[in-house]
Amino acid sequence: MHTLISTDDLMSALSADPHPTLLDVRWSLLGPPGREDYAEGHLPGAVFVDLDAELAAEPGPAGRHPLPDPAVLQEVLRRAGVDADRPVVVYDADNGSAAARAWWLLRWAGHRSVAVLDGGYAAWTAEHKPTTTEVPEPGPGGFRVRAGAMPVIDAEEAAALAREGALLDARAPERYRGDVEPMDPRAGHVPGALNAPFSEHIGETGRWRSPGDLAERFAALGVTGHDPVGAYCGSGVTACSVLLALEHAGVTDAGNPAALYAGSWSNWSADPERPAATGAEAG
Repeated sequence: MHTLISTDDLMSALSADPHPTLLDVRWSLLGPPGREDYAEGHLPGAVFVDLDAELAAEPGPAGRHPLPDPAVLQEVLRRAGVDADRPVVVYDADNGSAAARAWWLLRWAGHRSVAVLDGGYAAWTAEHKPTTTEVPEPGPGGFRVRAGAMPVIDAEEAAALAREGALLDARAPERYRGDVEPMDPRAGHVPGALNAPFSEHIGETGRWRSPGDLAERFAALGVTGHDPVGAYCGSGVTACSVLLALEHAGVTDAGNPAALYAGSWSNWSADPERPAATGAEAG
């Protein structure tokens, strides 16, 4: 399974036996809770997974969305019916930024066949594909989490990567520049980091841009896959969208994935000893 799956391909896959496990991970930083959207309608057979409560640990010094404890994540995924030998498709409302967090966590946990629904729930419903309000009761899955299959870096390693490779900041330009900071203690970005807003992964149709378009975008930033690359955002969620985009573009691959600074700016900015660059330049 590739990083993305189209609505038509998913429709076909759902009629196969066995069909993919579906996870609904709709989420918004400012609310309302994704569970409310799920209750109003979701893909048939999809299980809701709460990004804040189940795909992250409690907020704290490690950031606003620290990586979950592997044992807790294993329990969540098994409850959702996830098995190692059955593909998983995850979706969110539209742009894939929240679904990418689930995609990355499953890959980090050792699952080999995970994809994000291109266009999310918005694309599915725009094509009048079936939805339901029925909540499924999947049998318990047997997936065993083996954490560490995707690279994770801390603040010190992120600082080094920004100088020795490429560290991509997935936040909006105004947050990268330090013009505004609605969530974290200080404004700005990791010195040396390059701005690669996650919102630019999506084209005018609401679907992800082509691999060629994304590869050109990363090349314009100097990211071609020849040097180490990693990503961060506000709290480690939308940065996963950058990691998915890099792989979709062919800049990285499953054998040589980019790294996630999981604590991201929420971790970096909490330490007053760490420098913060401002303005449009990397610094």
